[in-house]
Amino acid sequence: MTASPSQDPGTGPFTGLDSTAQLMTRFTSQLTSQLHAIRPPHPSSPSRSAMSDAPTLVAVGHGSRDPRAERTLRELCVRVRALRPGLRVELAHIELNAPLLPDALADLPAPRPGAETGGESGPGAGCGAVLVPLLFGRGFHVKHDIPRALAAAPHLDARAAAPLGPHPLLAEALYERLAEAGWVTAGKRRGTARTRGPVSGPGPGSGAVVLAAAGSRDPEYVDGVERMAAQLSARLGGVPVLPAYASAAAPTVTEAVRALRARGHRRIGLASYFTAPGRFASECAAACVAEAPDAVVAAPVGAHTALARLVLHRYDESRTESRAGAEGAVGGPVPEASLARA
Repeated sequence: MTASPSQDPGTGPFTGLDSTAQLMTRFTSQLTSQLHAIRPPHPSSPSRSAMSDAPTLVAVGHGSRDPRAERTLRELCVRVRALRPGLRVELAHIELNAPLLPDALADLPAPRPGAETGGESGPGAGCGAVLVPLLFGRGFHVKHDIPRALAAAPHLDARAAAPLGPHPLLAEALYERLAEAGWVTAGKRRGTARTRGPVSGPGPGSGAVVLAAAGSRDPEYVDGVERMAAQLSARLGGVPVLPAYASAAAPTVTEAVRALRARGHRRIGLASYFTAPGRFASECAAACVAEAPDAVVAAPVGAHTALARLVLHRYDESRTESRAGAEGAVGGPVPEASLARA
């Protein structure tokens, strides 16, 4: 679990320098094996006829008044379709943008009687849709809003997948967004055009990253963000990563930056743990720059290929677990096997 500002520096992502090399080796090995286990599907498999009977993938975004948000999610859906030709992919929103989730589900046809999904029959056959939340944690929308929408569309025999985070693919996407913004970790070449300031590695006096998330009062959501911070820290080679929240949880981005400065970290980066641009992402970026004007501020994850792969992974995971008779309660606990993979 990621350390809080008061945590002993010998634990969590603030691991002491004496054990950093060992931890980096172990974490990198684990992340690499997990990433290699999830590969983009081959365009020719499964067949087009099989895909025509597959459940519709409904990507469920939050919704935003920022027009960039909807554009970004539509671009993400384009990437998902490119990875799985023949699969029907629809975008819906919980609020603020059309189509709203209840309307999108009402427009979907009921599954054909006896249809087989992916060439298999059984509990997964005939399912009309799998809802994949484009959300990074198990908060109110995942546990309440999405199940409520599903209950109002019984004709679909639909189910909801797990939210996207935490997952090593997200750690990879967050890492690349930081690199695009100019963050350089130890071992990378110095003096590149995008480098601004010293190379960052583990230990006080070097760099540290704030992982800015939306926030929730749900402890399961907070735990997921902390686990995501630990995965990102490992991907960054042991650089400390401290979660911060736009609302409903502590610390705020301002408090997190101050805590890292107090620990002696001169270089600050902001990883934007949001699916798309919007109010929370903008507010977190502004708060970071106000406290640390030279901070490296990364863009939200957006339509990253790794995120498109993760959307399909959650879709496939939901169908597999359903066929295996895994717990089917929408919004209920994620099976232990899934948590281990995530």
